[in-house]
Amino acid sequence: MPHSQIGPIAVHFPERIETNAELQTANPDWDVSLIAEKTGIMQRHIAAPHETASDLAVKACKKLFEEHQIDPKSIDYLMLCTQTPDYPLPTTACLVQDRIGLSTRCGALDFNLGCSGFVYGLSMAKGLMASGQCKRILLVTSETYSKYISPDDRSLRTIFSDAAAATLIESTDQECLSGFEFGTDGSGADTLIVNDGGARCSEEAIQPRHRKRWSSRLYMDGPSLMSFTVGAIPQLVRDMMSKANLQSSDIRYLLMHQATRKMLEQLQAALQVDEAKLPIRLADRGNTVSCTLPILINDLRKENGIEKGSQNVLVGFGVGWSWAGCLWKA
Repeated sequence: MPHSQIGPIAVHFPERIETNAELQTANPDWDVSLIAEKTGIMQRHIAAPHETASDLAVKACKKLFEEHQIDPKSIDYLMLCTQTPDYPLPTTACLVQDRIGLSTRCGALDFNLGCSGFVYGLSMAKGLMASGQCKRILLVTSETYSKYISPDDRSLRTIFSDAAAATLIESTDQECLSGFEFGTDGSGADTLIVNDGGARCSEEAIQPRHRKRWSSRLYMDGPSLMSFTVGAIPQLVRDMMSKANLQSSDIRYLLMHQATRKMLEQLQAALQVDEAKLPIRLADRGNTVSCTLPILINDLRKENGIEKGSQNVLVGFGVGWSWAGCLWKA
């Protein structure tokens, strides 16, 4: 049976960089240094007014093709994870397929998941390859959450950043991705939500869990998300490792969705590990939603931090509530 492996990755950030110093100058009543201490974020990349998820995705894909000499016609399937699609319809993946020159015999789909999306994408790619339908899959994550955030939103504006990552999933003879575990709890839908712009009438829409403090279309209840994460994710990791008969010493990295420093530090404490095992990389790019895991993998590869054959854990969690994890043998 054919297996799948995480191949090369290319990342694209929007040109505009918004620093904490700029936010402090524009908003003298904000305590930006205190916020940064909790989030670990010093700057964010912000998409231009007319720059969309498909634009970022196209640039990431073209960068991947150029840097790794990949023929676009060799791609069998394109999966695009985004919660900021260009349109309600058509599928943004179809737009990207045309713009990057993939074959018209190529499959293409969008899937709407946030911070768990990369792991979900790996799972779907694994299934497509195991069934013999595909040999080369392009898994793209692309988010422009900044378009949902108002300039006066002190909470969200200091956290979320825009980005795209293109990951080639390749066929291999060895099992590299395994032990997938998933979790879903829709009762948490009201803790991170954009409740307009869909087909649900505004008077019937899910309402934010608590009073909205700012005018952003995006609402986030940080404390509830923190409580959910610290409750669910350590158990997810323990379950995966137990089923695979692995000890902590067998794992090189616990690669987690890069939400905020405070949240990741709480996960470190719950799992009794330090930053050498559970890295935190937020300072210069912020929370890029579904893009954080491929960006993190790409960073560590460039630093020669991921040894070939090492066993790692990948975990995404957040909006939904949705969470997912897997084992990855590099």
